[in-house]
Amino acid sequence: MTSSPLGRAWSRFDGPGRLVGVDLARGLAVLGMLAAHLLDTEHTLAPDPSTWVTLVNGRSSILFAVLAGVSIALVTGGPRPLAPQRRPRAAARLALRGALLWVIGLLLVMTGVPVYVILPAYALLFVLALPFLGMRARDLFLTAGALALLMPWVQPLLDAAPVFAGRGGAELEAALGWNYPFTVWIAFLLAGMGVGRLDLRALGEQILLVMAGLSLALAGYGFALATAPVAAGHPYLAAVLTAEDHSSGLWEVVGSGGFALAVIGICLLLCRTPLRWIAVPLRAVGSMPLTAYVLQLVVWAVVALVLLGDTSDLSGIREAGLFVPLTLGLIVGCTVWALTIGRGPLEMFVDAVVRLIVGRDATPGARSSGPAPVSGSGGVGGPR
Repeated sequence: MTSSPLGRAWSRFDGPGRLVGVDLARGLAVLGMLAAHLLDTEHTLAPDPSTWVTLVNGRSSILFAVLAGVSIALVTGGPRPLAPQRRPRAAARLALRGALLWVIGLLLVMTGVPVYVILPAYALLFVLALPFLGMRARDLFLTAGALALLMPWVQPLLDAAPVFAGRGGAELEAALGWNYPFTVWIAFLLAGMGVGRLDLRALGEQILLVMAGLSLALAGYGFALATAPVAAGHPYLAAVLTAEDHSSGLWEVVGSGGFALAVIGICLLLCRTPLRWIAVPLRAVGSMPLTAYVLQLVVWAVVALVLLGDTSDLSGIREAGLFVPLTLGLIVGCTVWALTIGRGPLEMFVDAVVRLIVGRDATPGARSSGPAPVSGSGGVGGPR
């Protein structure tokens, strides 16, 4: 069967060398981003299930950022980092992928769709990851933890830099993906790289990932409630000691970062069971995250332009009810493509350019989802 095109596509999608739980987590992140964009998610989280949709705000993009780190680690040796003599080729490939993501991201910004396009930020994070390719899991987690605790205290000062308020400030923010500031988000990427350096096929590691993630989430959101009275009335402390979505505050970094780790662990555990077959459509979306992410924004832009004459009309596109048909279309389209052709079209394009310029990757090992160009794949947050 594997000699036929369909057999090869299935082998790539569900073969023994693929961590399908990572695909599932990435599929959830993609659809979470879409929900954050197109649904009314401005609710206070409560026991009422109707408020649970607010969970996609911020957390979907952070999950995507952590998964980017996982993918980078997996394609640079997995549990065993590449030897020093092999890192320059891997670094060149990642840097070029980052450059391509940056260009694609700017093209999406130019559509005028009212979302914070994350690809420029991902491009910078890919480059920032290069010095850490030789680190093992423990050192990556320690570095990520130190940055997570330190950088939220610095971020309000960086946000207030005159360069962003002056002429061209908005363009600079878009070019840097500053709504996902790399100064803080590098912590998510490095945490994901630490996850990718673990033995993700081991049951014990998967359970530990869930437990650690839930502990961090409880700590982050719990401390956010406990320190709220302290921060009240102090703008600087309010900017730091918060778990508000897209704030890059200390407690968001800890709480939502932990949430992302727990989701990845849960997805890995679920895919040890027959639920992996039920989750095939979501896994298909997660197997081609760059294609799914770009396609959703391009379709959004086209529909908004045709129906409303304005790609930036967020309320109009929400009232048009685009979420359900776009979500179903993505799921069906990605599933058919993944099971018949294999890799997503944009993933194939990026890989072809990288091979042409840098050469074929000689790295053996785990195929989780490639260095997923948007996990490389990435995550997008909510609307502006």
